[in-house]
Amino acid sequence: MAIFGFIGVGNMGSAILKATCKTFGKDEIVFYDASKEKCALISNQFNISSEINNTAVINNCKYLVLAIKPQYFSEVLEEIKDLVTPEHIVVSIAAGVKIETIKSALGSEIRVVRAMPNTPALIFKGSTGVSFSSDNYSKTELSQLDIFFQSFGKYDVFNENLMNAITCASGSSPAYVYTFIEALADSVVSLGIPRDKAYTLVAQTVMGAASMVMETGEHPGVLKDQVCSPGGTTIAGIKALEENGFRNAIMKATDACYKRAEELSKN
Repeated sequence: MAIFGFIGVGNMGSAILKATCKTFGKDEIVFYDASKEKCALISNQFNISSEINNTAVINNCKYLVLAIKPQYFSEVLEEIKDLVTPEHIVVSIAAGVKIETIKSALGSEIRVVRAMPNTPALIFKGSTGVSFSSDNYSKTELSQLDIFFQSFGKYDVFNENLMNAITCASGSSPAYVYTFIEALADSVVSLGIPRDKAYTLVAQTVMGAASMVMETGEHPGVLKDQVCSPGGTTIAGIKALEENGFRNAIMKATDACYKRAEELSKN
């Protein structure tokens, strides 16, 4: 029997599977996806044979990772409800799907861990929010889950009522960063910098600035002030950002993201 079983290997599922494979080894992973093309892709990439169906995955794992889109969740839960046992631990990465929803479908005795990872998990740089159901977990189980979540980046544990906010903070926000990188690169391309060099300059700057926040522990506002010399170029740029509603745009994006996550939770 393998340690981890994956149902669904889309972008997020395959990223986590890749990290799990690297950390635990391919012999500790079983998986299945409704798409034969995805099954073939993962099999070829990691030299792991796919299972024939979801039942085979469940029967051959301890930790069941549900990496399926929210719109397919009800269908899959209905299919597997009589197969999951109290010995399993279900790990869900679906946005907006509550622990109680999964327990209602699979049984109140089923242990559920709800996680909100993000796509940088693909390069082991993910940021994940995790919430545990109020059940008992052994030290071994907690240790294995700790290694699992660390395998694709950093994680922290939160009360479940914050999980939709986690979606805004890390789950969806890489798209905002990519949009920022694209926009800033476009703007300097217009000033004559070659496009390939523009993307490298901007992406490295974003990565370096983020590392400064993580490694120095300084407030972002303090780090910003250190770049803004009086009467200089940076403060002129900051002024233009403020005049054009930069902060407000980010906050409005968060509001929209949170609203949608709440809608998914209700559905």
